Amino acid sequence: MTKPIELKLFAETQLDPKPHGGLITYNPSIELFARAAGPTSLQVWRSNGQVVAKVSQRGERESVQAIRWKADGNQEPNRRLEYTLHRLTDIRRSNAQSDPSILAWKDLASRGLDSDDVKSISDLPRDLTFLEVETALPKISPLPVSGGSGDDMFVFTTRASLEFLFRPFSPQDSDKVDVMIVGTNDGRIHLSIYDSFVIGNFNYTVPQSLGGPNSVQLVSHASHPDLSTHTLVFKPSGDAKPTMLYLVPMDLTFVYSSPENLSLLSSKTTTLQKLLRYLKQVTMHMIHEWQSTRELPSRFLNSINETLKEAGTYGEMGIKQALYHSVVTGHNFPEVKEWLVDQLAERGHKRWDKAVVSGLQTLRSLVHENFLPALERIGIILSRLLGIARFHESREEIGFTSAQIIKVMDIVSCLMLVGNKVLLLVMEELDLFQSFSSWLRHEIDRLASSSSPDELTEKEATMEHGKILTYIQQYMPASPLRYYLGNVASDDADTDWRQAESGSSLLDMLDRQVKKQESGQPHTGVFSQVEFLCKYVDSKTNVVFEGIAEAEKRSVRFGQPAKILLNKNIAKFDVRMSAAQTPGLTFTALTTESQESNDLPLRIVRIPHRADDLGFQPYQPGSAVTPHVLSNEEVTTMTLNMVVPTDPGFVPVQMEVKEARSERGYIPSRVCLLGSDLQTYKIFALPDDPFKEAAKSREDDVMMQ
Repeated sequence: MTKPIELKLFAETQLDPKPHGGLITYNPSIELFARAAGPTSLQVWRSNGQVVAKVSQRGERESVQAIRWKADGNQEPNRRLEYTLHRLTDIRRSNAQSDPSILAWKDLASRGLDSDDVKSISDLPRDLTFLEVETALPKISPLPVSGGSGDDMFVFTTRASLEFLFRPFSPQDSDKVDVMIVGTNDGRIHLSIYDSFVIGNFNYTVPQSLGGPNSVQLVSHASHPDLSTHTLVFKPSGDAKPTMLYLVPMDLTFVYSSPENLSLLSSKTTTLQKLLRYLKQVTMHMIHEWQSTRELPSRFLNSINETLKEAGTYGEMGIKQALYHSVVTGHNFPEVKEWLVDQLAERGHKRWDKAVVSGLQTLRSLVHENFLPALERIGIILSRLLGIARFHESREEIGFTSAQIIKVMDIVSCLMLVGNKVLLLVMEELDLFQSFSSWLRHEIDRLASSSSPDELTEKEATMEHGKILTYIQQYMPASPLRYYLGNVASDDADTDWRQAESGSSLLDMLDRQVKKQESGQPHTGVFSQVEFLCKYVDSKTNVVFEGIAEAEKRSVRFGQPAKILLNKNIAKFDVRMSAAQTPGLTFTALTTESQESNDLPLRIVRIPHRADDLGFQPYQPGSAVTPHVLSNEEVTTMTLNMVVPTDPGFVPVQMEVKEARSERGYIPSRVCLLGSDLQTYKIFALPDDPFKEAAKSREDDVMMQ
């Protein structure tokens, strides 16, 4: 008889508030816990109760549907959770009626080499392939908290989030593929690799030959690091207590058959996606800052223009001509004098000066520290993708061509040109405005004073009147920055979009357009608008991303399903994969609902995969198999079982088993139990060698006897 092993309590906590929907999980590597703190928020905390991170998703709709740690333990849980939550929101946005119902992470070996083997091999071509140039570039700067919009408005606002999102590629992980599988409640399967590179959605249906229902829903998943084949478990949609399950093998053949190094390609494309999202936010900030420099001055100028027009004695003269007249002659028209002294005055001038100077300085920083550095990194990634395309496109289908990458690089060159033009104009306008602002303040003080003190005359003598006149004539009524940061009319955008698709070099067309603008010609198109170029580069890169995803998606194979049909409702089940045999084995354990109750102690039973006395039988899909029923006494006698010391009122409703880890000090194997009250959470340490522990218990019994 196998004497049960009594487990030792490792940790216990009372959850307050209760995890929403019972969603709670223990980190496999370190003592961190994650739970749904509410319908739209995630919380990570340590075993001592200290909260590490809390991430909330805006919106009224319930957004936390599933939680799963990565197999490596996710050493930066707060940023990873924030980013994963964002990606799952993208999945839901693609179909407003679907919610994630199951989430699974897995690291798979792509080349058949362990990381230790890779480290011991000296391979110059491989080292050159994974040579990172981006690490020599300055780090990308965080964006201001205000000024952005959309889901990414806060993602790029801290140094910690940027360092996590733009981590350098690690060659040590080049032979592993990070896979995420999400099942939605409408029956779809969402597959992505390396956190954010989406392979695509799959709508799986059970073949009619098995008498399958019209629709099925993914409820569980199993995989093994050494196998590219996953096992998916489906149940009939809408059936809360099914009597049948379908085991479906899904083979990700691209893991081992991709012509290019999958980790390198995915790393570069996911980084490119993040940089484009970052660039979009930078563009929004730039447009917002430029508009802020024009809003208040426009109100002041429109007010005096209306006054001059109502006077009816100056013809078509506006404030531009009136101020130019004042600078040249020193004479002010009565309406202009009244506007300067009574309406604008010292307070209005300070507001004008602050709005323009602070806005232009922020805009200069955005272009210099955020916009141009992001474009430099994008250019480096595109050059790497161009090399991959030229190497493979004549022999294998990799999903994109060198012509597509060259087109994207042409657009990025246009953005670089526009960014440098904006930077030069901003610095010039800032310099000219400071001269104009000094003169304007001098005029307000001079006109408001009844006398002309000597210091005002000396101040006026030191002013640069050429810069003042240039600002009044070229920048005050309409800044040249409007050609780059202004609003884009839809008709003009459509016209130039069609012209850009003609096949000509966009950089050449932009160069001609800029020369026309600088020569003072009327409206000449929107090729120079940052907003237009960002939308255009997004559309062209999406073609590349979709092509890569489609090429990988064609390599996903679904095998013949196995139907498991029981006479009673299935209460619990678990699925595991083993690589002991090629192409691997799938083991499934199921329990049915029972109305019987007993007072036996709570036990954890370890059932071996192979045992003659447990009555394992071969199972053929569609064939009826008589279950081999074991009583409680037989289970406790024939299997290794462990007693869980708990209070009489503690009834577990959820269990997790974690392996022993030693990343940050040794942590033994653990079993985590959530009580039926959804507040009591107990963790018990499992023995390192349960068979040795059981043998020791038997020896102790013999000695006592």
